Amino acid sequence: MTSKKWLISFLLTVLGIALLIAGFNVLTDPFGVFGDPVLDWWSYNMTNNPRTAKFSYLEDHREDYDSYLIGCSSTSAFTVEPFNELYDASFYNMIVYGADMLDSEQMIAYLIEKDHPKNIVLNVYLDNAVAYDEESNAYTHSMPASVDGSDPVSYYARFLFANPEYGMAKLKNRKTDTWLAQSFDVFDPVTGEYDKRKRDIEPIGDMARYLDAYPVFAEYPAGSGYTMPNRQNCLDSVGRIVKMCEDAGVNLTVVTAPVYAEYLDNFDMADVTGFYRDLAQVTDYWDFSYSSVSFEPRYFYDSTHFRNAVGNMAAARIGGEDTWIPEDFGYYVTAENADRYFANYANRSAMPDAEISVNLPVLMYHHLDENAVNDMTVTPDNFRKQMEALTDAGFTAVTPDDLLAYVNNGKNLPEKPVLITFDDGYRSVYEYAYPVLSELGMHGTVFCVGSTFGADTYKNTGEAIIPHFGKEEAMEMAQSGVMDVQSHTWDMHQAVQYEKSTPRTCVRPLTDEAEADYLTALEEDIRISITQLEDASGESVFALAYPNGIMTDEAAAVFAENGITVTFSTEYRSNTLLRGLPQTLFGLGRYTITDSVTGEELVKLLEN
Repeated sequence: MTSKKWLISFLLTVLGIALLIAGFNVLTDPFGVFGDPVLDWWSYNMTNNPRTAKFSYLEDHREDYDSYLIGCSSTSAFTVEPFNELYDASFYNMIVYGADMLDSEQMIAYLIEKDHPKNIVLNVYLDNAVAYDEESNAYTHSMPASVDGSDPVSYYARFLFANPEYGMAKLKNRKTDTWLAQSFDVFDPVTGEYDKRKRDIEPIGDMARYLDAYPVFAEYPAGSGYTMPNRQNCLDSVGRIVKMCEDAGVNLTVVTAPVYAEYLDNFDMADVTGFYRDLAQVTDYWDFSYSSVSFEPRYFYDSTHFRNAVGNMAAARIGGEDTWIPEDFGYYVTAENADRYFANYANRSAMPDAEISVNLPVLMYHHLDENAVNDMTVTPDNFRKQMEALTDAGFTAVTPDDLLAYVNNGKNLPEKPVLITFDDGYRSVYEYAYPVLSELGMHGTVFCVGSTFGADTYKNTGEAIIPHFGKEEAMEMAQSGVMDVQSHTWDMHQAVQYEKSTPRTCVRPLTDEAEADYLTALEEDIRISITQLEDASGESVFALAYPNGIMTDEAAAVFAENGITVTFSTEYRSNTLLRGLPQTLFGLGRYTITDSVTGEELVKLLEN
């Protein structure tokens, strides 16, 4: 072969390889640059680079949105739902990793030109004064050429000829993708937010358990000497954003996101207040940066990301909603009031624990019978003695509604609250427990299994079971205000001995059950349960006790999406509820009360 032919063959080979790489990268499109025509997996693309992927996603969905949330990753906690209600709008969250104010400025300029949005909410985070005009990685942090004005040829060439390992990783991860987010697909493409379904169902509350799960807050790394070298660049960008929105008739709301107190300690407080004072000279804004919230680690996922519940509190403050918000959380700062407001800024402190949290013991009963033959049965006489002992000791029985009112609206619970629960829905609860609670002015909550509701034989078998109360008794108890009727699932607490196929004894998936089938089973079960019990009692069903106390992340997320906001395990412990944090109502522990427990012992258990 002549050298000329060899050179041509070599060049053709290189060209062929280049074309193969380019074709593979277009088809797999791991950064969402080319519209992801084959896999259509936007959650993955946004996780790799939300800057490129979100703008590509909007090309086909921009008519679905008329407003935008803009800013760095902490912006994700400002979820779209409360802002949609507040502004009567359809928001999309444009949160991108490490967004500096130049990124935000470029995004807003592009969105104003393309979409003419009604509203923009801009989050100015403390770190925006630290970094400016940075692109730490050309693949994961680059802005689309159409947004930042860079050369489109070099932009597309970069992703066309990227290392095929990016595309290979996408194909590999596709095989292990699940309904709940994993590390490779952390975005909800429809809202633009981080997918926090899994994180927001974590049963948290007790500080010791929380610090065990989030050790960064137990021994927060000390630091100092953080500076804000790009303070003026940030402020200049904000000024241009304000001008752009004014000229385009866009309603702009500027907010400063909550900062964890120990992270703020890394900065000089004079620099911090100086930055926020100067911001007030550029635009009016809602300040949430530093308050009693900043000192409570349970309101944060990590040192720079606050929980969605805190973002919801911020939206409620802006909208003037009548809900619980710490008094010092959220202030509308203007050029006229900035000096007065920031004069006391450094003196913020934590809320007393007793002001924001409460200890709640929950009791668990099942069947009441004269013959207490096992730990699931208590005699009616001993039950009365236990309830009388609680009353005499000053305990007040509360309801699931009371728990929601405390967490969401800040309504006080009594000094010594206790929640009294009964699992399964036995008729003995109606015959024995209901009259005692009514007589003593107490309340109870019964969790009913739907498939045995009102039955004395097991479904489709004729086999005798302990009788369960039905619609008539449920209606009477619920309407009396003495007993709440809530869910123990419809048919996920099956009796092994009576089932012909593999039984569901709890909400775990069956062996080899496909995820899609498992999720469908969960959703159908809870919908049937809620419909059945609401029809029977005439009251809302929003609480659930897990059969056998066993829960899964999938079940918790499915139930939450279907309106279950309070759940119970069988873990033998008390609970800490935290105002403003709905997650503390998930997976509540309960004390199993047996017939061997005297009234005095029960009081001692709860008081200790």
